[in-house]
Amino acid sequence: MLKQLPTPAAPLKIGTRGSPLALAQAYETRARLAEAFDLPHEAFEIVVIKTTGDDAALIAKDKPLKELGGKGLFTKEIEEQLLDGSIDIAVHSMKDMPTLQPRGLLLETYLPREDVRDAFVCLKYKSLADVPKGAVMGSSSLRRRAQLAVKRPDLMLSEFRGNVQTRLKKLEEGVADATFLAMAGLTRLGMIGQVPATPVEVTDMLPAVAQGAIGIERRGDDSRVADMLAAIHHEETGQRLAAERAFLAALDGSCETPLAGLAELDGNTLRLRGEVLRPDGSEAINDDQSAPLEDGPELGREMAAKLLEQAGKGFFDWRA
Repeated sequence: MLKQLPTPAAPLKIGTRGSPLALAQAYETRARLAEAFDLPHEAFEIVVIKTTGDDAALIAKDKPLKELGGKGLFTKEIEEQLLDGSIDIAVHSMKDMPTLQPRGLLLETYLPREDVRDAFVCLKYKSLADVPKGAVMGSSSLRRRAQLAVKRPDLMLSEFRGNVQTRLKKLEEGVADATFLAMAGLTRLGMIGQVPATPVEVTDMLPAVAQGAIGIERRGDDSRVADMLAAIHHEETGQRLAAERAFLAALDGSCETPLAGLAELDGNTLRLRGEVLRPDGSEAINDDQSAPLEDGPELGREMAAKLLEQAGKGFFDWRA
């Protein structure tokens, strides 16, 4: 039994963004910790922290993520409060997380992964194949935009930011004809069946690295929290993400390159699929390999090296 378990009088503080999805992820974390240690929910305090990425005016600008500040847009303020002790743990959507954490913080606890697929969301059409030529697709994701440009170069692409409710409102207002969301988010929000969404198979649109996964960050020197988080860590998700995030780190840990990656387990064999694209969809390079489970991170690095070699120097000229 752990010493100094949290109590309603001295709760463990869980830091999170205030969006409906972020709160759902924090509530899931709280529920799993409460169940693991037979504690009341009141022994855990949800602390909502506003990040730069939650600024309504910024979201309304519908600009690419890299122009707004990159992935750190959703984590900087939360990690600052974790470092100064204002909160004890931070709950994140893993696809938003940079591959490197600030000095003193560790990200090594993951909850069971949800549906990794993207969802095609549209008020008029059932699937991407039904969308007519010239229709406007709204997305702020470099990956999704590049994948769409490869599959449907006849479509118009528009920057499109905001949570589920904001994006549905934009569709109703005709800002775009369709958009994409993550199936995991819709599931965690209890919105399956309430949103006009159709799952897109990973063979048609490879998802973002770590899509559908929740990560829990802590201070590296907090052994009490480390012991508590060990009780809710999902080993398989961690093994899959180790390969995917090694692939991401070796390619480009920022938000400037359209890339996708998905690791899956079959017994002790890990299968990794990876893809890197030019933003305009003029070229896409992909790979699909398997290796023993313990070699997952090395497979990720090797796949990244192979794709970089295939791409050649001119592939990334847009970065300049």
